[in-house]
Amino acid sequence: MSKKPTRAPAPPPRTPRQTGASVSPDRVRVELEFEKAYLMAALLGQFDAHVHALERELGVYISARGNRITIEGEADLVARGRDVLRYLYVRLEDGGAIDVGDVVAAVALIGDASIEGIASADNGLASTAVIRTRRKTIAARSPTQVRYIEALARDQIIFALGPAGTGKTYLAVAQAVSQLIAGSVDRLILSRPAVEAGERLGFLPGDMKDKVDPYLRPLYDALYDMLPAEQVERRLASGEIEIAPLAFMRGRTLASAFIILDEAQNTTPLQMKMFLTRFGEKSRMVICGDPNQVDLPNPGASGLADAVRRLDGIEGISCLRFSSREVVRHPIVGRIVDAYEGPPQDG
Repeated sequence: MSKKPTRAPAPPPRTPRQTGASVSPDRVRVELEFEKAYLMAALLGQFDAHVHALERELGVYISARGNRITIEGEADLVARGRDVLRYLYVRLEDGGAIDVGDVVAAVALIGDASIEGIASADNGLASTAVIRTRRKTIAARSPTQVRYIEALARDQIIFALGPAGTGKTYLAVAQAVSQLIAGSVDRLILSRPAVEAGERLGFLPGDMKDKVDPYLRPLYDALYDMLPAEQVERRLASGEIEIAPLAFMRGRTLASAFIILDEAQNTTPLQMKMFLTRFGEKSRMVICGDPNQVDLPNPGASGLADAVRRLDGIEGISCLRFSSREVVRHPIVGRIVDAYEGPPQDG
């Protein structure tokens, strides 16, 4: 008669019932039974894509029948796979959606020892490392994103540094929209320096709005992801949401506002000082940028690097640093970032 594995803890109330048996001294088999069978298709993915991704990431064997999933492999990897499935199941129970990227991200999150309680009895990460907006719920997809979401809810000024695709601006806009909806702030202000990456503004057709809007397009895109289009348009018209070049911030004091500066590596130290001193009562600021993508004539004169150096350690100000390993776009984007940041290739 087979014995139940001794390594796996008793399942939490919201997660599936677990049974299992030892296969060999170094391999175990664990069976999970999920209560809500209608969630199984989403959990497994189309053509079992989520199962295949989990097998690939952990090197375990997974089979599913009905509302039961069996995981077989090395004990620690089986336990990790079990926690990943529990976490994803809770996400689905809470009304979220998952894709293959979420599966890969969950493997990284649950394997990160620096995040306490990641696989706690109530799967606390599923409810704490998320931002809820009108159109979607955004969950953390990397260990730094977990800490970033916590900082966005806690600190007054946050610097988010790292390559494109790590979610710096997207999560900041999500948090800003969430606070605007909740009434924690009265206004949402999104800004970018209009610095040409090898192009010239003067040659673009149209008035000033037509010239700067292309630079602010990523901010518009994020907004339309968080709010219905009619709400975005109405709030833009009323001034609740403002999208403007950095130069338009001069001379203002921004109270009860959530203010985001994107592409901050393209500010000068004087521009950054001007922006930071706009901070008013009941406000929150997020400064996002990639120190390795400076488009200024003198890349060494970036106001972002200068500000991070000057403000390090000041209470109420936090700095999060993302790496290329945390790019949450297509995996090839992370490899491209690594290739460009590494030493140049001969030939």
